[in-house]
Amino acid sequence: GTLLNVSVSDHGRSDSLLVSWDEPEEGAKGYLLAVSSLGSGGPLQNGSAGPNTTSFWFHGLTPGTHYEIEVTATLACMDTISQTITAQTSPSPVRNLSLSSGGSSASLRAAWAPGPGQRDGYGLALYHSDSQALVRNVSIPPSASTFLFDGLLAGSEYALKVSTLAGSSQASTSVHQWTAPSIPTQLRLSPGSSTSLVASWAGAAGAAWLHLELHNLLTQMVTTTLSARRGLTTYTFQHLHPGTQYWLGLSATAGSYTVVGPNATAWTYPLSPGNVTLSRAEEQSSLQARWSIPVGHRDFYLVTLREGEDGVPTRNISVGGDNGHVTFHGLSPGKQFSVQVTVVAGPYQASAFSTAAWTEPLAPSGVSLSSQGSPHSLLASWEEATGEGYLLALSPAEHPVKNSSLLRGVTSFTYEGLHPGTLYTFEVSTVAGPYTSSPQCISNWTYPLPPEQLTLSNRGHSTSLQASWRAASSGSTGYTGTLLETKSQEWVRNVTVGNDWTNVTLEDLVPGRQYTLEVAAVAGPYRSPVQSATDWTYPLAPAGVTLTNTRRPLGLSAFWDKAAGDVDQFHLQLYSKSHAAQRNISVGPNTHNFTFLGLSPGTQYFLKVTVLSGPYRSSSHFATEWTYPLSLANVSVQPGRRPQELHVSWVESGGGRDHLIQLSVAESLSIIRNVSVPRGVTQLDLEGLVPGSRYRVEIISQAGPHRISSQTAIGYTVPLPPRSLSASPVSTAWALAVHWETAPGQRDGYLLSVLEEGSSAPPRNLEAGKDSTNVTVPQLEPGTCYLVGIWAVAGPYRSLPKNVTSCTVPAAPTNLSLMNPGNSSELYTSWNKPPGRRDHYRVSLYSLSTQSTVQVQTLSPDAQNITWTHLEAGSRFAVQVTAVKGSLEASSINVTQWTHPLAPANLTLGSPSASVLLASWAAAGRGAEGFAVDVYDTASGTHVGHTVLGGNARSHIFRSLSPGTLYSVAVRATAGPFHASSPNLTHCTRECDALLA
Repeated sequence: GTLLNVSVSDHGRSDSLLVSWDEPEEGAKGYLLAVSSLGSGGPLQNGSAGPNTTSFWFHGLTPGTHYEIEVTATLACMDTISQTITAQTSPSPVRNLSLSSGGSSASLRAAWAPGPGQRDGYGLALYHSDSQALVRNVSIPPSASTFLFDGLLAGSEYALKVSTLAGSSQASTSVHQWTAPSIPTQLRLSPGSSTSLVASWAGAAGAAWLHLELHNLLTQMVTTTLSARRGLTTYTFQHLHPGTQYWLGLSATAGSYTVVGPNATAWTYPLSPGNVTLSRAEEQSSLQARWSIPVGHRDFYLVTLREGEDGVPTRNISVGGDNGHVTFHGLSPGKQFSVQVTVVAGPYQASAFSTAAWTEPLAPSGVSLSSQGSPHSLLASWEEATGEGYLLALSPAEHPVKNSSLLRGVTSFTYEGLHPGTLYTFEVSTVAGPYTSSPQCISNWTYPLPPEQLTLSNRGHSTSLQASWRAASSGSTGYTGTLLETKSQEWVRNVTVGNDWTNVTLEDLVPGRQYTLEVAAVAGPYRSPVQSATDWTYPLAPAGVTLTNTRRPLGLSAFWDKAAGDVDQFHLQLYSKSHAAQRNISVGPNTHNFTFLGLSPGTQYFLKVTVLSGPYRSSSHFATEWTYPLSLANVSVQPGRRPQELHVSWVESGGGRDHLIQLSVAESLSIIRNVSVPRGVTQLDLEGLVPGSRYRVEIISQAGPHRISSQTAIGYTVPLPPRSLSASPVSTAWALAVHWETAPGQRDGYLLSVLEEGSSAPPRNLEAGKDSTNVTVPQLEPGTCYLVGIWAVAGPYRSLPKNVTSCTVPAAPTNLSLMNPGNSSELYTSWNKPPGRRDHYRVSLYSLSTQSTVQVQTLSPDAQNITWTHLEAGSRFAVQVTAVKGSLEASSINVTQWTHPLAPANLTLGSPSASVLLASWAAAGRGAEGFAVDVYDTASGTHVGHTVLGGNARSHIFRSLSPGTLYSVAVRATAGPFHASSPNLTHCTRECDALLA
C-alpha cells in the first residue's frame, strides 16, 4: 500500500522528461523505469536507479508527445511496488518565424516552419508596439503555417508572438514588424507673413515620422529640414526671405519603409516700398516718383499714376525690382496727381502711396466781363482751366480792389453791390497747389438806373395824358421816351428831356384810346432798362339807348348808337326791381344791339349801356320794358287726403300777378269750379268731390296785359273700397266664391288678389268690372286657405283694401283598399294621398255584421294606411277615409272586407239510427258567416252529401246513408271568400235494426 508519489516535469526541455518519486519508508534496493508511447505495447526506453535515488531523466523523446512512464521499486524479500503515470513533453517552438507587410499599409502576413515533434495547435497574439495593446488573439490548427492580419494601422510597429500548444504546455517565438506608411494628402503651403510660410496636410496618422524639406527656388538651396512624429498636421517655417518662392517636399517613414509624398510651392509676401514721393521734374508738365527699395526679393515694381482726389488711375509703368525711381512726362497742367508703387512677387503684391503733387497751371482763356443790364453787378466769366481754383480781382478807378478765391469747376462769378454807370477792371489767374498762373485782364461798365415811379394819367380828359416820374439816384445824363398806341403798337411821338425834368403833358390824343409811354435813363454807352406806363383817354357815353319786347323767343332787345373815339367794349346791365339777380353782358366795340333771352316772364326790366375803354367807363340813361308771361309748368293733380279731395300743385315759371284754377269733370268739359290764388302759392286742395271720379284742371297766369294758360292736367279722386266682402268654398269644385257690395262714388273696376297661406309664391290677381259684385276664383289647391283682398280701382289709384280669409274643400282620398292579411282579427287599410292640403284624416271602421261603428281614428295629413286589430273573426267590415280641413270634409267611397273565420271546434259524430249520421260542433262567438258540412264514403272516397248552414248552426243530420258504412265528415266555417275547416272525423252508421236483432 505504499505509494511512490511519482511526478514528471520537463524543466523547459522539449525532448526530455524528469521523473521524480518518493522513497518508500522501508527503503528500496533499487528502481526500474520504463517509458513507452501512450497506447503502444513495448517500452521505448528502460532505465534503472540505485537505492536512495528519487529522480531519473529520459532523453531523446519527441517534443509534444504523450508518454506512459512506469516506476518499479524493488523492496526486501523480492517484493516490488509499481506506479504508472502519463506525461507529455513540451512542444518545440516554430522555426523561421517572419512577419511582413508586403508593402501594405493595413495588413501583415505571418509565416513560419513547424518545430520537431507534435502539437495541438498554434496561438497567435498580435500587439501594437507603441500602446502595448493586444490587437488580435487567434487560435489556428496545427497544420497552418501562415496567417494574414488585416485592418491594421498604417505606419505602425506590431509585435507577434506565436505559441506552439501541446496539452497545457506551450513554446513561444516572437517577431516585430512595421506596416507600410500611408502618404499624407492635401498638402498646402501658404504665406503667413513676409518671412513665414504655413504648411498643412491631412492623413498624418499613417506614418511614424514625417520628413519636410523646404527649398529656396531663387537660390536652389535647402532652407529647412524637419522630421516630425506621427500626428503633426501643420508647421510654420520662420525667418524666410520676403517675396521669395519656396518648394516644400513631404515624405513618410515607418520602420524601414519610406514613401515620398506630395509637394507644394508658395511665395512669401513681399515688403512694400518705403518713402514714396512724387515731385515736380525739371521738364515742363513732368513728375518724378521715388521710393526706398525694401528688404527681400520681388519680380518687378508696378508704378501707377493716379489723377485727382478720387485717385483715378491714368498711367501704369512696370520697372525692374532693383529700380528706385520713375518719371512721368506729358502730364496735364494744373492737375493733382499721386503715385502708387506696388511690389509684385509671384501672386502677391504690397503697395505704398505718395502724397499729392501738382503740375503747374495755365491761365484761363476766354475771359469776359458783362453787366447783363444790371446797374449794381458785373458777371465775370472765363473758360475753365485745369487747376485747383482761381484768384479773382476787380478794381474800379475810385474804389479799392476786390479779391476772391474760387474752387475749380467754377467758370463765372458775379460781383454784386457795384455802382451804376461805373468802369471796372477784372483780373483772373489759375491756382494749382502751390502754383499760380499769370493773370488775364478785361474792363466794362455797369448799367445806369432807370427812372422811378413812372405814371401816365388822363386826369379826366378825353384828348390828353400827363406823364410823371422820380429821377434816378445816380448815373444818368438825361431821359428819352417813346409814346405808342398800345393796341396797334404804332409810334405816336418821341420825347427827350434833360435829367432835371420829372413830368411832361401829351396833347391832341384820341378819346377812349389806350397809350403806352416808354422812358429810359441814359449813362455812357448804355441805356437803362425801359420803364413803361399805360393809360386811356376818357371815353364818350353812348346815345339813343332803347329796349323792345320779343315774344318768340321770350326776351328783350337793346339798341344804342356809338359815340366818337375808341371803345374797348359795351357793358349792358339789365335788372328788375322784382328780382335780386341782374344780367351783365359785355359786347364788342362794333356791336350796337343785343337780345336778352331766358328772362323771367311777365317782369319789368331796366337797361343801362356803359362804354368801357380800359379802366374807364361812361354810361347812358336808363331804358325800360316788360317781358311776356309764361304758363305754369309741372301742373300735377294728385288724390287728396280723403277720397272726396284732389291736391293740385304747380311750379311757377316767373312773372305774373295771380293764378286762376279751373276744375271740370273730364267727360263733360264743363267748368264746375273756379279758384283764384295769389302769386307765390304753388298748391291747392279741392274738396267735396265724388270719390273715384276723373277731373281736368287748367291754371291761367296773368302778367300785365298778358294772360296764358297752363297745360291741362288730369287727376282722379281715390275710390271707396267695396263693402261686406265675403268668400266661401264652392262645393263642386276647388274654387272660392267672392261677394261684395258696391260703395258710393265712381270706379273703373275692381282688382282682386288671392294669396295662398304659408306660400312664398306671388299672389294671383284677378280683375272685375266696375258693376260687378261677385267673382269665382277657380283652379285653387284643395283644402287650402287663401287671403282674398279686393280694391276699387280708379285710374292709377286704388282704394284701401278689404281682406277676407277662406278655405277650399279638401280633396277626398282615392284608391281606398281594405285587405285581409290572413288573420282572423286584423284588417289593413291604405289609400292614395289626394292633392292639396288638409288638417287631418278621420278613418271610420263599421261592422256590417252588427251594423255598428267599431273604431274611428284621427291620423296626420300625411298618413296613407292604418291596421285594425282585435276585430271579430268571420265578420264583414266597411271602412271610409275622410279628409278634414277646418269645418270642410271630403270622404272616400266605402270599401268592405271580411276577417278570416275560426275553424269549428269539438266536432263529434253519432249515428242514432241506421242510415243517419249526426254531426255537431262548437264555435267561438259569431265565428263565421255560415258553415258548410260535407260527408264522404271513406272506403270509396265518394262525396256523398254537402250542406250549407247559417252562422248560428251547430249541428246537422245526414239521412239516407248506407247502414253500417264508415263515413268521413268535414265542417268548414265560411266568411265571405274565406273559410276554415275542422279536421275530418270518421264514423259508422248503425247496422239495420233487423240485422242487429
